[in-house]
Amino acid sequence: MNLTTLELIRQREIQSPEPMGSYAASDVVFLLKDISHVDLEKGTGEREQAIQSGVHYSEMLPVEYQPTAEYIELFHQTLEQSAARIARHTAIVAEKIVERRGLDLVLVSLARAGTPVGILIKRYIELKYKVTIPHYSISIIRGKGMDENAILYILQQHGLETAIQFVDGWTGKGAIRKVLKQSCDRIEQTYGVRMDDDLAVLADPGQCSGTFGTREDYLIPSACLNSTVSGLVSRTVLRNDLIGPADFHGAKWYREWSSADVSTQYVDTIAQHFPQMMDLAEIRTEDNATGTSEITWKGWQDIESIQQSFGIANINLIKPGIGETTRVLLRRVPWKILVDRLDNPDLQHIMMLARDRNVPVEVYPGLTYSCCGIIQSLGGGGE
Repeated sequence: MNLTTLELIRQREIQSPEPMGSYAASDVVFLLKDISHVDLEKGTGEREQAIQSGVHYSEMLPVEYQPTAEYIELFHQTLEQSAARIARHTAIVAEKIVERRGLDLVLVSLARAGTPVGILIKRYIELKYKVTIPHYSISIIRGKGMDENAILYILQQHGLETAIQFVDGWTGKGAIRKVLKQSCDRIEQTYGVRMDDDLAVLADPGQCSGTFGTREDYLIPSACLNSTVSGLVSRTVLRNDLIGPADFHGAKWYREWSSADVSTQYVDTIAQHFPQMMDLAEIRTEDNATGTSEITWKGWQDIESIQQSFGIANINLIKPGIGETTRVLLRRVPWKILVDRLDNPDLQHIMMLARDRNVPVEVYPGLTYSCCGIIQSLGGGGE
């Protein structure tokens, strides 16, 4: 890197991060502007109409779903049952990252589903290798890209040669993976800094990531809830009247939900299993034997097949995988839910939410994913 590139980045004025969210600062630093004072929430129907009429989803927020006692109980049961499995997949991802990138790196999780996963990877590496890895959580928005100011701030703090590892929770059809690549290309074109656009995830059912814990589409319990399992932070917001040229993308800090916050409990419960995951000989053998790290975009092919089967004009109305289907049920207007089979134990919360909302559930044979949510078309576009 030449001096002009370094100076260009150093001279870029960027607001310093402010305290954000309920996680400990030792777990993550959110590079987000706190816009908690702004009324941005829209009801599900109003928001759906706006999105399909052309308003970008990042210009407003859904009303945070407040789950029933039965649903919360299901979340805790699921966490207890799956904590060891998630810890194992975290260990697999963390070891792949260390093997490929070394220990001189910065973890950058994509808010908000990536945040708890980034915290878990950071904690695992610290436990196993006795090294403190910086971890930031930043915004990435489909149709608008990654928060450039957040990336430049990280480069200002850690230097141009620092390896950045991007982290998310899971993959759906791979749309964010594509946005990440486009954003990294744009930063290289603008500043001459090349970043590896590899996206590390716990689960990669879409087969669009090379660094993953599993390609099985199973329930990651953090998908069940919204801000109360993500540090009380909202989805990210990008609107010209709220976000200035020196600002990070915005988000709200829902302090009012602190009594229901399980964010730290969630990562603590999983991290308790890390000591049993330290001997990774079996993990590496299993991973090497499968030879399944190839990026095939199989998930995207499945979605195109569903689009044709149901005559869906806009592919963005199809949200594959357990995590994305949960989001459809929590904050969109669902048309129907497709499942691989009705007795899949990972779909209990999907069935509960579909029942509560009178959304039909249909078996779709040969589905790569465990399930797929289809949003009701209102005759316009879609997120």
